[in-house]
Amino acid sequence: MMGFWYEGFLGLRYLRASPRRGFVSMIATIAMLGLCLGVAVLIVVLSVMNGFQDVLRTRIMSLTADATISGLEGHITHWRHDMGALEKFPGIAGAAPYVEQEGMLIHRGKSAGILIEGIDPRTEGRVAALGGHLLSGHLRDLTPGSYRVILGKDLAATLGAHVGDRVVMIVAEGDVTPVGIIPRMRAFRVAGILSVGMYDFDRRVALVSIGDAAKMLRLGGAVTGIRLRMHDMYQAPQIVRGAAVALGGGFYVDDWTGQHANFFRSIQITKHIMFVILSLVVAVAAFNVVSTMVMVVKDKRRDIAILRTLGASPRSILSIFMVQGSLIGVLGIGAGVGLGVLLSVNLQRLVGALQHLTGIKFLDARVYFMSELPARVLPGDVLRICAVAFGLACLSTIYPAWRAARLSPAESLRND
Repeated sequence: MMGFWYEGFLGLRYLRASPRRGFVSMIATIAMLGLCLGVAVLIVVLSVMNGFQDVLRTRIMSLTADATISGLEGHITHWRHDMGALEKFPGIAGAAPYVEQEGMLIHRGKSAGILIEGIDPRTEGRVAALGGHLLSGHLRDLTPGSYRVILGKDLAATLGAHVGDRVVMIVAEGDVTPVGIIPRMRAFRVAGILSVGMYDFDRRVALVSIGDAAKMLRLGGAVTGIRLRMHDMYQAPQIVRGAAVALGGGFYVDDWTGQHANFFRSIQITKHIMFVILSLVVAVAAFNVVSTMVMVVKDKRRDIAILRTLGASPRSILSIFMVQGSLIGVLGIGAGVGLGVLLSVNLQRLVGALQHLTGIKFLDARVYFMSELPARVLPGDVLRICAVAFGLACLSTIYPAWRAARLSPAESLRND
C-alpha cells in the first residue's frame, strides 16, 4: 500500500506545473484536450446514429404493421374469417384489413405518383398509430362511399391541395372500351393532412376508405391482405409464418424485418464504420501522450537518478510514469465524456441555433427522411469509447515509462 501510494503520489505530482517547468505541463494539458475532443466527437456521432435509428424505427413502425399476410393472387376473399382467427393466434395483438395499390393524383394541372392505402378506420388503430400523426381531419372521415382522402403533408404541398379540395385519383388498372383501355379514375375530396415526419412517406401516402379502394380496384368484397401487430415485434417473423400455416397456407407473408432490414442494417454498419474511423482520431490524440511523456522523462532525469540511488527499483520508476500517463488519459477521457454527453443532450437546440444564425439547413428531409437531428446516448457506447481511449492512452505510456526505468543513475547525474 505504501509503495502504491508513493508511486501514485509522484505520478500525480509530476502533472502539476511549476514556474520552471510549465512548458511540460502545458504539453500534457494539450494531450488531455486532444483526448477530450476525440472522445466527445465520438460520443456525439454515435449518439446521433442511435437517435437517427430510433426515430426512423418509431416513425416507420407507427405507419406500418409488424407483419402482413396477403393473398398469392393479390387479394384475400374470406378475410373476415381469417382476421378473426388471426386475432386469437398467440402472440398477435391486433389485426386490420388493407387494400394497397400504386396510383397517381392530379390537382390543378399538377400530378404525383402515390401509394394508395385503403384502411378501415375502426380496426386500423389496432396495428398502426396513424391518428397521432394527423395535422387535420380524422380517420373516421374515411367512410365507404364518401370518396375522401387523407394526404401526406409533402404530397399535399407538391399538389398544392388543401382540406376541402377535390383531387383526381388514377389507378393503373383500366377499363376496356371501343377506343382502347382507359385508366380508372375517380374524384376524391381531401379530408385531412398526415405528417409522419419522414419525407418518403409524407410524399407518397394517400389514405382512403378500404371500401372506396376496393371499388377503384374492382376487388368486390376482397382485400389485398391483413396487417398484424405483435405483442413482441422481434418475434414477428416466427409468429406470422406460424399464423399463415394455421390458416391453411396459400398466403404470402412479410414482416418489418424483411421490409426494412437492409435499411436498418445499413445504419448499423455505418455506425460501426464511424466508430472505427473516429477511433483513429482518439488514437492520434492518445499517441500525443508519447511525446508528452518523453519530455517528462527527459525533464525528470535527475529525479529518476536520485530515486534509483535511494533504492527505487526499475519497476517502481516504470509505475510512476505509467501512473502519470494513465492520469492524463483519465482526465482527458473524463472531460471528453462530460462534453460529449452535454453536446448530445442539447444537440437539437445547438443545431437549430446554428441554422438560424447561418441560414443554412443542414438536414434536408428529402435526403435524410427527417429535418431534425436526434441524439440518444447509450451507456454501452460510452463505456466502449472510454475503454478504447483509455487502452490507447495506457499503451502510449509504455515506451516512455520503459525508457525511464532503464536510465542509469550515474549517467543521468553525470549529464545533468
